[in-house]
Amino acid sequence: MKIKVLTEILEANNTIAAENRKVFEKNNVFVVNLMSAPGAGKTSLLERILEKLRSKFRIGILEGDITSTVDAQRLEKFGVQVVQVNTGGECHLDANMIRNALPLFNLGEIDLLIIENVGNLVCPAEFKVGEDMKIMILSVPEGDDKPKKYPLMFRESKCMIINKIDLLGTSDFSLERLRENALEINPSLKIFNISCKTGEGISELSNWIKELVENQKKSKRLNSDCKAIKIKLIGKK
Repeated sequence: MKIKVLTEILEANNTIAAENRKVFEKNNVFVVNLMSAPGAGKTSLLERILEKLRSKFRIGILEGDITSTVDAQRLEKFGVQVVQVNTGGECHLDANMIRNALPLFNLGEIDLLIIENVGNLVCPAEFKVGEDMKIMILSVPEGDDKPKKYPLMFRESKCMIINKIDLLGTSDFSLERLRENALEINPSLKIFNISCKTGEGISELSNWIKELVENQKKSKRLNSDCKAIKIKLIGKK
């Protein structure tokens, strides 16, 4: 019975996620679902990314927490659109929460929307919200065995960011062992080593995100041009 109920919940969520996806595509918004355990550095990373990309793109942040607006207040100083969603106890954001928050954004003025999910390595990976891709953060203090313990998170993510590499050498954490464990689950996983404290690796990560957003915009323009040409040809006939 529990499996049936969970299946029904996920199916209903996926239906709403698909609707969200149509809204994002209509407004040409690239959407990242950012996930991690508590304390891995999601908000610190967003601060670093905003420093790099806010002059290049119009960015929106959807901040998910069980309660409080602490993280949203940290990000508002960058002058971007920020919307807070408090789940009231739920350990993840779902597609319906995202749908209810979208009217609070001016999507026509956003190129890149980053959803900072609730800190959890389990539930957020199960729920699609209409994103283009999921990105996860794992910090050095968490250990290199997490892919074996939480495989779905690594399987669903397109990119793994290893944060707090300035702490390497303070424990038996092994970058190589983590990479092997993660790539065994998801061979196509993109991996970045960063430190939000020192700034190491932030430029490489930001440039990768920049390229993804630009490629989507180019693809959108190309599709629009092709449609316009098709309409002209039909009109001539």
